[in-house]
Amino acid sequence: MKKQLIIALAVSISAFSFAQKKELKTVEKAIKNNNFAEAKVAITQAEGLLSVMDEKSKAKFYYLKGQALYANGKGSIADIDLALESLGNVNGAYESETAILKQNMANGLLTNGNSAYEKKDYSKASNYFEKAYRVSQKDTVYLYYAAATAINVKEYDRALGIYEELKELGYTGIVKEYFATDKESGKEVVLDKGTRDIFVKGGSHINPGERFSDSKKPEIVKNVALIYISNGDNEKALTAIKDARAENPENVDLIVNEANIYLQLKDETKFKELIEEALVKDPENAILHYNVGVVNMKKGDVESAKKSFEKVLSIDPAYSDAALNLSNLYIEKGNVVIEDMGNLGMSKADDAKYETLKVEKNNLFQNGADVLIDFMSKNPDANSDILTQLKNIYLALGESGKAKDIEAKIDAMGGGQ
Repeated sequence: MKKQLIIALAVSISAFSFAQKKELKTVEKAIKNNNFAEAKVAITQAEGLLSVMDEKSKAKFYYLKGQALYANGKGSIADIDLALESLGNVNGAYESETAILKQNMANGLLTNGNSAYEKKDYSKASNYFEKAYRVSQKDTVYLYYAAATAINVKEYDRALGIYEELKELGYTGIVKEYFATDKESGKEVVLDKGTRDIFVKGGSHINPGERFSDSKKPEIVKNVALIYISNGDNEKALTAIKDARAENPENVDLIVNEANIYLQLKDETKFKELIEEALVKDPENAILHYNVGVVNMKKGDVESAKKSFEKVLSIDPAYSDAALNLSNLYIEKGNVVIEDMGNLGMSKADDAKYETLKVEKNNLFQNGADVLIDFMSKNPDANSDILTQLKNIYLALGESGKAKDIEAKIDAMGGGQ
């Protein structure tokens, strides 16, 4: 009786073994024929035998399941998640095959992500970029891409989770860049080292060099803080930026990001204070001087605003917004004089005062025009905003001929740039 039982068990085990091999071969055949729907059905049937599989068969099962779900890149995001989960269970046998599959998956996911990005389907692109990272968890730049593209479609909570993960991973995004100057265009281009060296050797590029790229950390911290602000959690926003500043107190970008948070919170005093702190560290930064000028202008501190905008133009003569605002300061002063003129009476003394104020107003308007004329002399391709402002000043001064000349230039530009 005992002998018969042993024989029966042996037959039973043999049958199970045959069934396992048969089911797994069915999956393999379907995958080989790119029939992934059939492969998924077969893998579901094979899953019922998983408990009696040996370790090698289990490894093969999980490997094939990953293949079937990935479907050569045609699987859904949900299927890809399941495929990664399955491949994570591969141990011992099929590890090398799994590594190759994962690399192919990463490449395919990046291709799909780039394709979705080009079509401006940022939500789908973000998911593909994240999955490309999850495949190997080595290329953290893909995780960064996932967060950045999620921001584009206002998937803030998802982006926040990814940014927080990047912070925990210590991601900075700093990479070594290889560059050279294109002799034909005169422009510096960043290339991979091999291509750069070939171009330099061939003579098409000169002045080769290498450097480290800027850190992405300030941008990440800024976006984290802005997400907190959009969620109404201003305290967390300020904590995030202050923690980053404590870690890197000399980083001007972080100071500016903190300043921008206060601007979002409509605390212009703190904004200005931080911008001025940044200026101590970076005194030739035209954007910082411009921001101080705008705050001073809003507060009615005309002289301080004037100095800021003049400083901007001394650093960057092509900064058109600074020229417009500097011109506006003179126009606003002139408008105040016009109000005073309108409040005068009809006496001879008022008439005399009127003429004095008229000269003062015209001088202020002319000063506003001179700012723009000087800007245009340094920037022949000045935009239509500059020209329109100058035309309006000439009209206010009664110089219709000059106004018509400017109007012709605007028309020649097609109404503006």
